[in-house]
Amino acid sequence: MNNKYKFIWMLCVLLGITSCSDEEYTVLTEEPLPDLVAGNVDFTNYVAIGASFTAGFTDNALFTASQENSFPNILAQQFSNNGGGEFTQPWMNDNNGGLLLGGTQITNPRLYFNGSGPAEAPVSPTTEVSNVLAGPFNNMGVPGAKSFHLVANGYGNVAGVSLGQANPYFARMASSSNASVLEDAMAQSPTFFTLSEVGGNDVLGYAISGGSGVDQLGNFDPMTYGSYDITDPYVFEQVFTTLVDAMTSNGAKGIVANLPNITDLPHFTTVPHNPVPLDAATASIVNQAYAPYNGGLQQAYAALAGTGLLTEEEVAMRTINFTAGQNAVVIIDEDLTDLGAINPAFAGLPQYRQATAEDLLVLPSSSFIGTLADPNNPTSINGVAVPLADNWVLTPEEQLLISQATAAYNTTIETVAASNPNIGMVDLNAILTEASSGGVMFDEYNLNTNLVFGGLVSLDGIHLTARGYALMANKFLEAIDANFETNFVESGTVANANDYNTLYPL
Repeated sequence: MNNKYKFIWMLCVLLGITSCSDEEYTVLTEEPLPDLVAGNVDFTNYVAIGASFTAGFTDNALFTASQENSFPNILAQQFSNNGGGEFTQPWMNDNNGGLLLGGTQITNPRLYFNGSGPAEAPVSPTTEVSNVLAGPFNNMGVPGAKSFHLVANGYGNVAGVSLGQANPYFARMASSSNASVLEDAMAQSPTFFTLSEVGGNDVLGYAISGGSGVDQLGNFDPMTYGSYDITDPYVFEQVFTTLVDAMTSNGAKGIVANLPNITDLPHFTTVPHNPVPLDAATASIVNQAYAPYNGGLQQAYAALAGTGLLTEEEVAMRTINFTAGQNAVVIIDEDLTDLGAINPAFAGLPQYRQATAEDLLVLPSSSFIGTLADPNNPTSINGVAVPLADNWVLTPEEQLLISQATAAYNTTIETVAASNPNIGMVDLNAILTEASSGGVMFDEYNLNTNLVFGGLVSLDGIHLTARGYALMANKFLEAIDANFETNFVESGTVANANDYNTLYPL
């Protein structure tokens, strides 16, 4: 285009003219978005049931700002454009996070980014559990609740909190000391509902404890479960089916979400298996300390030759060897052969090995590895001279138990959703897989699962950021559009990434 035509084009744009002499130019304008369509769903009374994600838990706490950015509250803001009514939440007192029971702190304040990493905020909790709020509440998200807790009467009894028999978050909002989460939700006659991350805590306790609990496969009595145990899939199936049947019994429609593979979260992927830097001289000293252990393994192998009780591969796995450079931590692996049980002469050969890339170290181990087990003994370095206990590491065998339970829960969720025309489903599992393998786009942002700077997961390495919850809300809106003939996404009635931050300031 020569200068004459450039001038004419600029003049056309400035004057809003669609055509000029010599050549014809068209000014492009954006097509207006379509009006929001009501579809075949009633948002008059939306009730959300779930655990920490539903509540808005982030940075290892629940606080006012995180509740404002909970994905159900973000959804309710969009529903208000389509007939949605008031959405009530059991507000915390402030942005400190943490809880008091009888004036005694029982949970910690939130985390914040101190410039180098996550740190506990230098504030004190002010929210008192025994100050029961007047409901009802549309947000029935209860941090820490396992699936079967949602149908348990008395789970909100303040008197049971100190005994570990009730949940402090539900105690603040339960309609009575004997109410269940499901009963309080049903009492509101919801017209629309969400069931999200139901089942997540059924494996999360086991995972964050480094597999310290028990896989309760085959045990159908959750009253006998420990805090860190994995819920039997049949128990989960019965509970989840009960929840959906009850919530749809009066004609309400809803969206459920399946469960992500939690071991893809940064709580389990941030700490490397080989965080121990040693020079050659120090490595030699450590190897000398482990020489009797390594020699004992060889003796045991020779003594058990031909029995198949101790293989050459296991001996190689258990042999401890440090070199100059980055080294793997030493761990206790309960799945290794218990040589002392085979022969008391081998009782001095514990189940030690060095970690591999297949092992997952939980996030708190980052501040434990390298500390001294005995402050008066400079050689008692945790992770080196003193092996890490089971609670710091998820071994491949423990990861498999989590994966199998999660897959079984998801089969139930997907089956129930597919068999009920009033139910749609969000595939959170696929979303987290995408985020952990390169990132998922939200407007102009690529959100991934890197701790602190990934944008999706908060400072505790498990729960989402405000922007992450906004993304989650939009995924629910997509599912609503796909199932109930609405057009939230097409009409632009969605959350915008720029309205939500990834870090809460101190």
